[in-house]
Amino acid sequence: QVQLVESGGGLVQAGGSLRLSCAASGSIFSINTMGWYRQTPGKQRELVATITSGGSTNYADSVKGRFTISRDNAKITVYLQILNLKPEDTAVYYCNGNLTVVAGPSLRFLEVWGQGTLVAVSS
Repeated sequence: QVQLVESGGGLVQAGGSLRLSCAASGSIFSINTMGWYRQTPGKQRELVATITSGGSTNYADSVKGRFTISRDNAKITVYLQILNLKPEDTAVYYCNGNLTVVAGPSLRFLEVWGQGTLVAVSS
């Protein structure tokens, strides 16, 4: 079973920093684009950042300059470094992966979501 497991969330004061991790496991052949999304109660899940298999990155305007997404292909892990946290960054952060997985004798594409990790920023 393929899964993504996030870690690194927590309660921090405004101005602080966090590093979120997302580790993939299972019968993974390759990892394509991976990303981080966030969601607050009553709102739609929004894109925070993505990174392609080649390392190209994309960020939401609201986080540019403060968030950095990176990946370690050997560890099948993607990271989100967050600096200068603001109260409006408070949300559940979800990892998303577009993977090529082994399915019996063949390969198939699969989109997987992690369970989420809470980031709470106090003012």
